[in-house]
Amino acid sequence: MQQTNEKSIIQKLDLDGYIHQFKQFLAREKPVVMMGDINQHYRYIQALSKVQFPTPNPVPNLDRELNLIKKQGVLSLDEIYAFVTMFSYFNTLKAVGFTEPLISWVQGIEIPEEIVEIIGYFTEEGSINPERDPELFKLERAIKQNKIDIKETLYKLAHSSRLRDHLVDTQVHFNGGEETLLVRGGFNNVIKATVAARSPGGFFYIIPQSISHLKEKESALLSTKEEIIYKYCKDISAVFFKWERFLAFINKEYDRFDHYQARVSFARAKEYEFILPSKQKRIKLQDFAHPAIENPVPITMDMNKQIMLVTGVNAGGKTMLLKSMLSAVYMSKYLLPFKCDASKTEVGHYKSIEAVIDDPQSVKNDISTFAGRMQEFAKLFSKEDAIVGVDEIELGTDSDEAASLFRVMLDELRKKGITFIVTTHHKRLASLMASDDEVELIAALYDEERRMPTYTFLQGSIGKSYAFETAQRYGIPVAIVKKAKVVYGEDKDNLNELIEKSTSLEREMRMKIAKIDDELKSVEKLKEKLQDEEFKLQESHRKAIATLENRYNAATKKAREALKAKESTEGRRLLNVAHQRKDFKQKEVKLADEIPLKAGDKVKYRSHKGELLSLRGKDATIIVDGLKMRVPLSQLKRRGDTPNIKVKPKPKQAKVNVEKSTASVSVKLLGMYADEAIDTVDKFLSDALVNGLSEVQIIHGTGGGVLSKLVGEYLKSHPKISKFYRMPGNLGITVVEL
Repeated sequence: MQQTNEKSIIQKLDLDGYIHQFKQFLAREKPVVMMGDINQHYRYIQALSKVQFPTPNPVPNLDRELNLIKKQGVLSLDEIYAFVTMFSYFNTLKAVGFTEPLISWVQGIEIPEEIVEIIGYFTEEGSINPERDPELFKLERAIKQNKIDIKETLYKLAHSSRLRDHLVDTQVHFNGGEETLLVRGGFNNVIKATVAARSPGGFFYIIPQSISHLKEKESALLSTKEEIIYKYCKDISAVFFKWERFLAFINKEYDRFDHYQARVSFARAKEYEFILPSKQKRIKLQDFAHPAIENPVPITMDMNKQIMLVTGVNAGGKTMLLKSMLSAVYMSKYLLPFKCDASKTEVGHYKSIEAVIDDPQSVKNDISTFAGRMQEFAKLFSKEDAIVGVDEIELGTDSDEAASLFRVMLDELRKKGITFIVTTHHKRLASLMASDDEVELIAALYDEERRMPTYTFLQGSIGKSYAFETAQRYGIPVAIVKKAKVVYGEDKDNLNELIEKSTSLEREMRMKIAKIDDELKSVEKLKEKLQDEEFKLQESHRKAIATLENRYNAATKKAREALKAKESTEGRRLLNVAHQRKDFKQKEVKLADEIPLKAGDKVKYRSHKGELLSLRGKDATIIVDGLKMRVPLSQLKRRGDTPNIKVKPKPKQAKVNVEKSTASVSVKLLGMYADEAIDTVDKFLSDALVNGLSEVQIIHGTGGGVLSKLVGEYLKSHPKISKFYRMPGNLGITVVEL
């Protein structure tokens, strides 16, 4: 029943040609609907869109074969090869460079060894490989040689002098699978043969008796071959029975991948886009093109209200707009690609799609147009969370009465969560619903100068029907149209003029807004360009500082190595002064009006955006895409989306006092990283040596013992340390004697 409804909605929306084209990309016939989580399907399709993959070979539906395996039946060679085709394809996919989630899925399909061995039995053409079986190989050679013998015998007969006068030609003809010669009547006087058939010209296809023994030999060889093939089929079917559940699984997964690859291949061939349905009950189309229209005018429409009422010119595209909106919902609902600007298109998810489009009048069913429409609307009262398209809603009855009736029905049905797209030629319903905040008015536009519909639409306005202009355009005499206008009445004509003026003003306003939007986009692009240039300058500045810092570190490293070789108290003191001046210079580089970063700030690290979690000295801990990272504080930049609070610049203080540092008898390394801990210990020992201390303590904690090990290795290589040992009691303290 559901499949029948799907077929009906496809035909009503003119999508049958589109669906037929899509199905050409499937490896086997199946419904277009995919069961399961649509969000998961979308992730797999997006991942598959990023790689090139082999096209799957056609495979028939194997439900009957799976049932036969359950009953321990014997499959034919072709049926077995259909399963082998699926096994081989999944083996091929494992060599494709997939990304997640595809790689986990494909690699997770492990084909049992017994099944892998069966794959090796077959050639690419689907027959048993004779090279794997000596007896079969011998039979194949015998059959081939016998065919050569038959052909040579017939060739000799066709060129023999005794049969020459009776031959129609000298070719070997295949008739009913048999090699024959084509001869005239009276052939039996010169050759013994069996008549296989008669030609339309009254000639005879004959099988000469001289090749009868060869044909009998061929039949015997083929029978023997069939016995061997049947044995293979029987043995393989027994293995399949053992792995029946795996076969059912691989058959299902093949269908699933077939759904994905067909959609991706179809989208690539047509340059279509995928739109994942959103939770919002909204249809926002940008440059949408219905697949049934050649050279269409792209549709841009934003429907975020529960009822969209389309009015305006006859033959102006109202019905196609309705079908386009519903088609976009249908195609996105089943992840079928279509032409649009995907970055600006949004389509909501609806439980069901209904189209009240065709005229339901039927003499056979004894039902009028209006009665048929009432039947369609009566069914809607049992629906929820649906989107319904109604074409020419007042069709078949008095427009004023119908307008009042449909106004009430639409109000009641939308309370059940039903969204409506309605087209109408009558303005009574539009005027009744115009004041409703949940009704979107759409006008189909008309080109007055060319006297032609534009197939474009204007939101927020009621459209004029242009019935008289349309009649004149299609050949109705001008005099008749003029008389009709008189009968129509001046008041109503004035009303149409007001509607037309309102539409023109609305169009003018929209054009101005569009122009302003374009200018705003240009300004935004210029702003982004300037921000990029600023970032490049800052990055260049950062690299320059990093280069200088690397040179400084290299120089100080060489100085340390020199001091280790020849210890100098004055050298250690000067090295500490250099460290202090380096720190001061780095602080001096910071802008005076820059606000210090704090935990919770939005920051940018190189090209990554993240959030600052905590600060520790010159390092900061940030989180980027759920991953915590420890990075230099100097490489962080405040994000542009964080409001900058300008503060008054403080007067620069260039006064610097460099004094002899006061040494401490202990240092804490708790929570430090390895490099930071060693640098701290190095500076601490230098200060202790300069100040003449004889014994100091390094507090590294117990923990996993990593810091303790690093400190021990460093102390062993230090030239000025006479002795060091762990303090008793496992307190996590190392005592150093200088």
